Amino acid sequence: MLPAHRRPITIHTADGLNLIGEVATPIGPRVASILCLHPLPTHGGMMDSHILKKAANRLPEMAGLEIIRFNSRGTSSEAGTSEGAFDGGEGEKFDVQAAIDFCFDELGVERLWLMGWSFGTDMALRHGCDPRVEGLILLSPPLRTTKASDLDYWAADGRPITALIPEHDDYLKPAEGAIAFEAIPHITLINVDEAKHLWVGEPSVYRVLTEVVSILSPASLPLPTEIN
Repeated sequence: MLPAHRRPITIHTADGLNLIGEVATPIGPRVASILCLHPLPTHGGMMDSHILKKAANRLPEMAGLEIIRFNSRGTSSEAGTSEGAFDGGEGEKFDVQAAIDFCFDELGVERLWLMGWSFGTDMALRHGCDPRVEGLILLSPPLRTTKASDLDYWAADGRPITALIPEHDDYLKPAEGAIAFEAIPHITLINVDEAKHLWVGEPSVYRVLTEVVSILSPASLPLPTEIN
């Protein structure tokens, strides 16, 4: 864990729930902010899922990126459990909107991107349409609950979207992803050789974090592999 200003946060949803989270803010200049949407909670996904936690541990110091993480309704992590119950991505629309509002109203964010992983990519595509969001980063998108109308929205909207698709993904492999995302002509698809849906192993983590930084803070590349 590298230096950053870290503090717990509580996000209040429009339907009356309290969601727990954490923000990690750079000690130096804040280049941009990333709101993380975690994988499927019914399969162990949470704000501490390893890619998201490692982003929070490293990127504030390495790249000047603020990382905001939270547990969606009914989701537990070491920090505790958010109120409510998992709703299959429907009621979670209130969670995503409340988190976006929190970023601007409470954290004073200036440049906000959404980074979803697996279930979180569906949440970004379905519920992340707030015009203040600059763009989307999608890790292992399964497109389980995203509808054609959601893809059409982003195609017409034109904001930048990058999707990282693992070669050995369990749900959507690169060839399938190319077809599925044809509806969004401007999307950047990055096919990652040897990677799997869960991005296990330090080479996969380094690749994901490098791609994120290349979008939001390219002057910070290459990321160090060792810290003195």
